[in-house]
Amino acid sequence: MSGNPRAIAARILASLLREHRPLDQLLKDKSVTALDHRDQAFVQELCYGVARWYFRLEFLLGKLLNKAPREKDLEIKTLLLCGMYQIEFLRTPAHAAVSASVDAVQTLGRDWARGTVNAVLRRYLRERVPLQEKLSNDIMTHAHPGWLLDLLREDWPDKWEQIAAGNNERPPLHLRVNRLRIARTDYLRTLEEMGIAAHSMAWNDCGIALAAPVDVAALPGFQEGLVSVQDCGAQFAAGLLDAQPGERVLDACAAPGGKAGHILESQPQLQELIAVEHNPMRVKLLRQTLDRLGLSATVIHADVSDTAAWWDGEQFDRILLDVPCSATGVIRRHPDIKLSGRLETLPLLLKTQRQILGSIWPLLKRKGKLVYSTCSILRRENDDQIAAHLQQHPDAAVVPVDAEWGCATVHGRQTLPGFDEMDGFYYAILEKQNAGA
Repeated sequence: MSGNPRAIAARILASLLREHRPLDQLLKDKSVTALDHRDQAFVQELCYGVARWYFRLEFLLGKLLNKAPREKDLEIKTLLLCGMYQIEFLRTPAHAAVSASVDAVQTLGRDWARGTVNAVLRRYLRERVPLQEKLSNDIMTHAHPGWLLDLLREDWPDKWEQIAAGNNERPPLHLRVNRLRIARTDYLRTLEEMGIAAHSMAWNDCGIALAAPVDVAALPGFQEGLVSVQDCGAQFAAGLLDAQPGERVLDACAAPGGKAGHILESQPQLQELIAVEHNPMRVKLLRQTLDRLGLSATVIHADVSDTAAWWDGEQFDRILLDVPCSATGVIRRHPDIKLSGRLETLPLLLKTQRQILGSIWPLLKRKGKLVYSTCSILRRENDDQIAAHLQQHPDAAVVPVDAEWGCATVHGRQTLPGFDEMDGFYYAILEKQNAGA
């Protein structure tokens, strides 16, 4: 395929809509990686931007078309959405966005659509103001799928609009300083000397927020393990786990290794940290993370719920269980979740979460603690799962999360997108007691 970035973005987005694969995977296509750095960045901007605002842009496009595009012409639809995104959200001159989109039609092999693309985008330029007025009275102004908005309203009746607005923000770049190697104040000073504006995050002693995102290669000491990229909301896991010297710790579903690295940085005198990951490609990422940080753990490639295949029979003092989830708390980082997520997939996720928690529970020592974590903001994946586990396991008890960050839930604590600069994470702490205690 020709190296036309708009045509490439249109095809990537069409693949997202057809295949529901993550954008970060689709953007590894050779058609993208063969571009120069500037064009790669532009393709990524178009893809993530259209995904972020898809439901809003699609609503507006529907007002401009006499009939919906055919499935085989999906690339023309996504090309139009790219053009509208440039006009609405980027600084691309309107005439350039229109003419470049028309030129991309030929690259897509749809010459017949040149007139359509030209006419629709020019009509959008003329009618933007009245169209936006219609949008302001429509639920699509939130740019979310209806099923997700319904769940947000149900779970967070007083906060759902701010959550939706938070999901539509560009994500901040948060760092976690490796305090084994450098103090946060010293790293902030280094950033200041390099002209990188940043400030410390509240609630812990290692979090930093950058005023504007930068390439990780530009971060001082990144390759040497002085710092990691990790949302501040994810940085609470290690503190809640509170691992002590000499303890044996399990990090279940451990890739890409951010939380495992933080546990080892927070408590370097563990007996052992075992990190289990099922996905072979993510096992590679996990090892790379630990290597970069200069940390050591026992990495096991296995299905963590199939304990007979990997567990040696020695119980753990601490377990971090970061279960697979809907990822509805990290939509601002992965806006394609709005398009790839499906309400009908939730029951299988819930079953998987219950299965993993039930399988892992026998591996915890008496008086040991398990931190249950998700990057979801849906209560059925969070408090409801803990409630079900408590009902089925009389030896399980909730340890209250004593913290000022986020908001308290029935069994744990939740951070929310759109609040306090953080993504959405849920944490609950379970302690194993004597049966019937």
